[in-house]
Amino acid sequence: MKAIRRFTVRPVLPVPLSPLADLARNLRWSWHAETRELFHTVDPEGWQAAGGDPVRLLGSVSATRLEELSGDRRFLRRLGAAAADLDDYLKGERWYQAQGADSALPAGIAYFSPEFGITAALPQYSGGLGILAGDHLKAASDLGVPLIGVGLLYRHGYFRQTLSRDGWQQEHYPVLDPNELPVSLLRAADGSAARVTLTLPGGRALHAHIWQARVGRVPLLLLDSDVEDNDAGAREVTDRLYGGGSDHRLLQEMLLGIGGVRAVRLYCDLTGHPAPEVFHTNEGHAGFLGLERIRELAGEHGLAFDAAVEAVRAGTLFTTHTPVPAGIDRFERGLVARHFGHGAELDGIPVDRILELGAETYPGGDPGVFNMAVMGLRLAQRANGVSTLHGAVSREMFAGLWPGFDPADVPITSVTNGVHAPTWVAPEVVRLGVRQIGAGRTEDALSVGGSKRWDAVAEISDQDIWDLRRGLREQLVQEVRDRLRVSWRQRGAGAAELGWVDSVLDPDVLTIGFARRVPSYKRLTLMLRDPERLRRLLLDPERPVQIVVAGKAHPADDGGKRLVQELVRFADDPRVRHRIVFLPDYGMAMAQKLYPGCDVWLNNPLRPLEACGTSGMKAALNGCLNLSVLDGWWDEWFEPDFGWAIPTADGDATDEDRRDDLEAAALYELIEQRVAPRFYDRAERGGLPVRWIEMVRRTLVSLGPKVLAGRMVREYVERLYAPAAAAHRALTPESARGLAEWKTRVRSAWPRVGVGHVEALAATPVNGTAELGATLTLRVQVALDTLTPEDVEVQAVAGRVDAEDVIRDGRAFPLKPAAGPDLDGSWLYEGPLALDRTGPFGYTVRILPSHRLLATPAELGLLAAPADGAAGGATGAGAGPGVALR
Repeated sequence: MKAIRRFTVRPVLPVPLSPLADLARNLRWSWHAETRELFHTVDPEGWQAAGGDPVRLLGSVSATRLEELSGDRRFLRRLGAAAADLDDYLKGERWYQAQGADSALPAGIAYFSPEFGITAALPQYSGGLGILAGDHLKAASDLGVPLIGVGLLYRHGYFRQTLSRDGWQQEHYPVLDPNELPVSLLRAADGSAARVTLTLPGGRALHAHIWQARVGRVPLLLLDSDVEDNDAGAREVTDRLYGGGSDHRLLQEMLLGIGGVRAVRLYCDLTGHPAPEVFHTNEGHAGFLGLERIRELAGEHGLAFDAAVEAVRAGTLFTTHTPVPAGIDRFERGLVARHFGHGAELDGIPVDRILELGAETYPGGDPGVFNMAVMGLRLAQRANGVSTLHGAVSREMFAGLWPGFDPADVPITSVTNGVHAPTWVAPEVVRLGVRQIGAGRTEDALSVGGSKRWDAVAEISDQDIWDLRRGLREQLVQEVRDRLRVSWRQRGAGAAELGWVDSVLDPDVLTIGFARRVPSYKRLTLMLRDPERLRRLLLDPERPVQIVVAGKAHPADDGGKRLVQELVRFADDPRVRHRIVFLPDYGMAMAQKLYPGCDVWLNNPLRPLEACGTSGMKAALNGCLNLSVLDGWWDEWFEPDFGWAIPTADGDATDEDRRDDLEAAALYELIEQRVAPRFYDRAERGGLPVRWIEMVRRTLVSLGPKVLAGRMVREYVERLYAPAAAAHRALTPESARGLAEWKTRVRSAWPRVGVGHVEALAATPVNGTAELGATLTLRVQVALDTLTPEDVEVQAVAGRVDAEDVIRDGRAFPLKPAAGPDLDGSWLYEGPLALDRTGPFGYTVRILPSHRLLATPAELGLLAAPADGAAGGATGAGAGPGVALR
């Protein structure tokens, strides 16, 4: 019979064991080996059955065992030490606190994301975005950054993946009971469940409870709509991650953004946590948080819409993770309009102003949609991509929001992602580091970074490194066999059919890993482009290769599912199934075995569609070498000393088949001619592949300190959070009103602002040439209409020019007002221009808005430049709106 109600019965811990509850409820155990080992001691078999989840373990351990442990003095000493260590971790001074109380750092930061990958015991993630968010929280905790995470609690999480007999992906959505997860309900002062409420059209309401996960020092607030007071539709809002149609997704994103801000306010009121000065939205899903903050400012300070927007922008950071427009959430304008305004949420904010924020008002934009990333950029004074290349791609993709500016001047910077080493580095790697270079140096290298700490890897012998790598590979082989056996049983195979699984993979064979989500651009099946050539690689009698593949296709992506099926069918072939495997249900638990056990991590996306690609970083921290297209982080940090770059056929982008053929051939050739020979070259020094080992060592020494989430979070703090906090403090209600009025005045006058006559004096070029080191004195007439020199910045931009007279890598030189205004209202500006580079050289002049509260002169998207023919007094080829000197 089916139960009509489900609840959890928890054991009562004996008083001496009460610290176990605190240790289990703080997710620091997920990256703290000593705490995990303590729970393993409680009940080794139960720990295995619980999947390494302390909450589940304590829910199943017998009362007899608990009584036994409560009298075990050795265990109690270990428990006391673990509890004291956690207390010191939570309360002690860390990097952030060491910056000084009088620093400009924000007192609090709210970090919003639709998914968080903290641990497999809290399955609230689908892929890289969630894992990155989880690593961001963990690194913030390690550094002492006062972050509050905000997300949704999905009752079904993301789907679990199995395969049919013919290799087709099948999805399963197990129900998650929050009472069995490492979270606790946030309660109001009277003990009742704290909750937030949104108003829906038609007089409906959306209520949400707030569950709290402790991620070390960082609270993670997860909103849950499965509340009895909700109607059936509202209860299902947080049913599953990335599920449902547009209306469902819109309600999820309203709850995340608007409800998330309300949850943060409630949490700070109840706990005394400092109110956030900075709001960081991780992708566009949480963009509605800006609307809620506009509502707050309108109510608390009486700010009009434009002034409230300025105040919100000052303290907001938007991080984009997608390099393609198709990856952005877009809703029909009518759908958005129905959910806001009179009788719905945010009543009092004009709906037309809300719709303007998400409007695609640039060439090629769709006037019928509301774009969440566009709103995110318009409501954030600071924005970034997640690698240097992705920053450049993002500037190109969103350039339409800053018309007239070159993509290089679009105000989107980049902070390259990092990964949380204590989570992803195998315990065996840590133990080798502790044994060879000391506990303190190893812990600092993993958590803090710094090249000097990682240089200590050079002290580890070749034999120790090779033994470590072989041991990790052997563990992966066993893990693969165990998972493969389970997968085949799920596909309907009987035990008698599976004897061959015991010979799958070999711990002495070169092992390549490939695991990620399965959208088409990641090219799961590029390795299958020439099946016969791949078979030869796998079955080479002298230098064989084995490949472990994992990945999930989105439930609605039949194209991705066909790619999975194609790979599975190839791997099912009895001729090669001992050399290539597909493991279903890729997740954190699998990844933590897969990354360390592989020798090479393969990544072959379509360049430049990989925003960052952090899986290769996790592999590198375990001494795995990268074999990747120059995309994402690998484009930024690749060196031949520690990996290989797969050549790309960028010139064949329009012929997809030819491009894939060329890049697959390059991949095969790299493995055949360079990777496999390097791995199997054992001619020197006791049969060790010394050149391979040196590449492993260089990977750890050179990449180790770069790929850390600690480095990433410090960059966010210093380059983005601190300036955002300063801007937030400067935007008082009065300042916000003044800035909004100034922007209105500038926008009104700008159509009549322009550059008139431009001439160069003194060292004027002769016959189109000039000498290096010479200085031109530029004199420029500019029309400012009703604006004054205090409202603008006039610049000369100069640098080398290409064959089309486009300035490349230009530098800006300020020009100063020398006279004016004259009778027609023109001002004269002048200033020196140093000719500091040889070769074809050119310059132009531009006018930009200028105000002390702008983060960048490009912020308004306004620019005035000379019309053709405006230049005079200099000899050279016309440079469009400037002059080129050749």
